[in-house]
Amino acid sequence: MVKRVFSAGGIVIKIEDSVIKVLVTQHSGHHGWDFPKGHLEAGESSEQAALREVEEETGVRGKILEKVGQTQYFYFEESQKVFKTVTFFLMEYISEGKASTAFEVSDKVWLPVGEVEKKLTFKDTKRLWEEAKEKIGELNY
Repeated sequence: MVKRVFSAGGIVIKIEDSVIKVLVTQHSGHHGWDFPKGHLEAGESSEQAALREVEEETGVRGKILEKVGQTQYFYFEESQKVFKTVTFFLMEYISEGKASTAFEVSDKVWLPVGEVEKKLTFKDTKRLWEEAKEKIGELNY
């Protein structure tokens, strides 16, 4: 039987020297580069989970601008097949807080929009990034 898991995450943007930069993180386990994300807790909305996970993993506080889309994939956990759905939100950087689960992230970088895709590890995240890039392009920055 397949276990279903729901997660949420954020594509966080900030303006630095009049350049839009995007937060990308490296997972400390598999070392892939992705956007910060994590499991929904009981009674939590995708939006709440995304904001909490971004802050817990990176110390970055954000504000949700809009939903970007979802990624879905299978993986194995203790020989059980898991189907994971991750909902991502475009977020605006508010401030730097304290990362409480920073051990899940081995590195984080703020990259200009044009450099994000080549840093991302996973095909489904690259597809999602295309949608996010369009939404970023529509913002009045």
